Amino acid sequence: MGIGMARRVAYRKKRQNRTGMLLVTTVVLMMLIVVTVKSIELRGKKEEYELKEMVLLEQIEAEKERSEEIAEYGKYTQTKKYVEELAKDKLGLVYDGEIIFKDEK
Repeated sequence: MGIGMARRVAYRKKRQNRTGMLLVTTVVLMMLIVVTVKSIELRGKKEEYELKEMVLLEQIEAEKERSEEIAEYGKYTQTKKYVEELAKDKLGLVYDGEIIFKDEK
């Protein structure tokens, strides 16, 4: 193997190394772009989900308040006062000696 042949082999290796480095750099850049784009998409989804979470938490609070109101109403319906009001309003019942006034329209 002569000096000329060694130079050719060295030149080919340098050329192959440059081509390989170019390919590796291109692949790394493409991966970086994909990761950046996906990161931006995920941030958008995160913000969207945070908004949904806030709305759902507000709905949960509203339902808890409604549940408490229903429980209070349930207790009220078990009282004697409720039964008396219902009897007066729906059935028109009155106590003995109670006087009822009606508006004339």
